[in-house]
Amino acid sequence: MTLRLYALTCGWLTLPEAALIEGGRSTPLRIPVPAYLIVHPKGTALFDSGLASICTAPSPARDAYLGELGAQVRVERADDDGIERRLETLDVDVARIDYVINSHLHFDHAGGNARASGARLVVQRREWEAAHDPDGIAAMAYKPVDYDQGHDRLLVDGEHDVFGDGSVTCIPTYGHTPGHQSLRVKSATGEIVLCGDACYLRETLETLRLPPGAAWDRAAMEEALRRLRAYQERGARIFFGHDPGFWDTLPKAPHALA
Repeated sequence: MTLRLYALTCGWLTLPEAALIEGGRSTPLRIPVPAYLIVHPKGTALFDSGLASICTAPSPARDAYLGELGAQVRVERADDDGIERRLETLDVDVARIDYVINSHLHFDHAGGNARASGARLVVQRREWEAAHDPDGIAAMAYKPVDYDQGHDRLLVDGEHDVFGDGSVTCIPTYGHTPGHQSLRVKSATGEIVLCGDACYLRETLETLRLPPGAAWDRAAMEEALRRLRAYQERGARIFFGHDPGFWDTLPKAPHALA
């Protein structure tokens, strides 16, 4: 069996374009919340897990969970956008996923972690530490209820070869958060880099214009973008983190990307 990669739509966020890229317009932009499933001969892995089920319907509990974010971002999550429902289209049981590789631990990337109850979390050590620091939790979009679920976890420092054969590799792209990571996937159709929030939009990579207020470390995020550019220049396909136009071009599960 060869490696297969699937794109999963796990909800939508609406916020001003100006929040996503310097010089953007004030008009609202509806952006996807992506996750990806990797099926490898040695196991299955999710790259990010989407939004928590509490985001599905308005309620006092949802308002309490989102906090100030609820006033800044419109959050949409239909029942079918849950990670468990997306995986059902592939006859995959979310509870039997082997790994959840979180790009970082913000609410729109780790919200479905609890559903993958049997998975091992693969997170950069510095991200895990930031997401448990009271100041970091207060300043950034971390929701500990999403990721403090008692999972077995592997905290990594820098690059990490997930399956031991070079096909799926965590690559550090710090800057958006202290321990952000992207994922390099080598398949029969070529090399793909899943950016996560290291690069929201295609235009971000083309212009190096960062998202205002969404860079924990601007210099580190600029360096991460240059690294992504280098992958692109050597032929890798770059999968942008929240680009609606790009997302529209991708086949979604149950159709494979690679």
